[in-house]
Amino acid sequence: MTDSEPAWKKTKLSLERPYKDDSGARIPVLLDITAEGEQVVEPIENPTTVLGENLRRIFLERGIDFFERQDQLPKGDALVAPPRESSPVSEDGGYATDNTKLTMSPEQLFKMRTEINPQLFIALGEMTQARDLLSFLLSSTTPNQPSPVPSLPSTSLTASMVSKPLAINSVDAFNAQLTIGGKDEALRKAADVFKQAASRLERSRLNSEKYWVDALKIRKANWSLIPAPLPVWAPSGKGADRTSKDFWISFGLEESPKHFRRKAVAHLSTLEMEANSLIFPHHQSARLRITLTTEDWNGDTHTAHNIIEFSEGPSLEASLKDAQRETVDEEIFAVLIREASNLPTSSARVAERIIIIDVDHGTELRFEMVDVGENHRGAPCEPKSLSATCDLIYAMLQALLLTMHASDKSKRVSAPGSERPSTTVNIQPSSELLQPIIDLLQYQQFCIKILDALEDAVSALRVTRVPCALRFQPIGETGQSLQRQLTGENLSKRVGGEALLRLDERQTLRFTFLSPSSLIAHLPQATLSITSVPQLSQLLSDEVEKCLLAKLCESGSQYSESFGGTWFVDTVSGKTIGRWEGCIVSASSPLLNVMIY
Repeated sequence: MTDSEPAWKKTKLSLERPYKDDSGARIPVLLDITAEGEQVVEPIENPTTVLGENLRRIFLERGIDFFERQDQLPKGDALVAPPRESSPVSEDGGYATDNTKLTMSPEQLFKMRTEINPQLFIALGEMTQARDLLSFLLSSTTPNQPSPVPSLPSTSLTASMVSKPLAINSVDAFNAQLTIGGKDEALRKAADVFKQAASRLERSRLNSEKYWVDALKIRKANWSLIPAPLPVWAPSGKGADRTSKDFWISFGLEESPKHFRRKAVAHLSTLEMEANSLIFPHHQSARLRITLTTEDWNGDTHTAHNIIEFSEGPSLEASLKDAQRETVDEEIFAVLIREASNLPTSSARVAERIIIIDVDHGTELRFEMVDVGENHRGAPCEPKSLSATCDLIYAMLQALLLTMHASDKSKRVSAPGSERPSTTVNIQPSSELLQPIIDLLQYQQFCIKILDALEDAVSALRVTRVPCALRFQPIGETGQSLQRQLTGENLSKRVGGEALLRLDERQTLRFTFLSPSSLIAHLPQATLSITSVPQLSQLLSDEVEKCLLAKLCESGSQYSESFGGTWFVDTVSGKTIGRWEGCIVSASSPLLNVMIY
């Protein structure tokens, strides 16, 4: 701080309470201010007067000999001041200490007890000796034995003796054996009782440890643990404790309807006689079986179903996974029943535990809830291609169910102020599970018919020795893109492919198709939408006919070039015409039709 600063900046304030003013005079302590404005301050007390008053109070309250009694106590003890009763006041206003009544302190009581106790012990000894002497005098002795007590005069106290007769030896032995046997049996029974109680306690301890070890294993496996509901007898008043003392295991899907989530619960067993560690109160042991029946061109019927999978081993994880699969199958079947009545491209027959759908001519799809047994555990079936298709349908149903749950959750979260819907099953505007499966099956049969028509055309061209090539790709997407398309937010959930037919290495016919039965032909001169297989066959016949006529025209031009022949294609009549030196050669399309068909 420089000297140029003002004086008020150099002022230093102390944190101590001021007791003197600027002139050095004492600052009085203000107690009150009267209505007239007069200040009432604390009077100045003389330290000597205050000390004398305190000493006077000590003698009045604790007695005149307080300091003498304090000096007589052992080191570490303190003298307790006796309670003081109301002392009479003298006429001159002083306290009369002559008539003060004092009670005894613990130290005084201890001193009095040390003085009285020896006398009491002496009296106790004298009374004990008198009692022993009296008992000795009253005791009896046998007549043959001389009494150690000197004979007393006849006037002294005497006693007569009655002896018990001797017992029989055999009776004594029998009584002894009976007593020993009874005691032994009682001890054995008591030992058995204690052994059973100890074993029961040990089993209870082991079961308790196993209970919580299993609970930790389940929680480590990321299964959901929820509070168990309170028992019926639990108090439910206003101030009652509603805290759950146990837990349940929830293995249902997060976005499933309420009644499915309520059924998808389990709890650990607490009884010893139960073989399974997990108890499923709503277990039905029913799984979804998908059966596909097809009919080939020979009229033979082929039937196959999916393989029902089960977890291996009796572990907790395996039991929960199997129970979760059963719950998911029940939810899928409930959604299929709801959607079976709104199918636009096929008919369905619905029962309580079975759904039969006529997908296409000669193709039948069946969904059935079957009881789980040994005959359904991974039983293989023929043909394997149909069984693999059923397995694929089962996996797609699970993926589509999760997609539906994700869509419902996004709609609920995006809506402001919305909560979980109270209805057990959400009403969906369209078929989200069943329609994509039916579209794919119909698309499979549609692709088979298209391939047959294209192969017929290729075989006809190869008979005429016209070079041709066919590339048929029913699914144009990759596996990952197909999975995203089927399980994503796309509502159409359609797949597509293409076919390329190369004619005589110069003309290409391109066909694109989309599920379930959409076909588009991309021709050099136009793009046509084909609605039936006969229309496709006619289109292929026309294109192949054009290709053959053009090929014939080219070959005739090469052969007749030396003598000036002319060849051309008449598109109106569908013929190839050649002229040279007054000769005309024509080739019409019926032969080509015969060649094709």
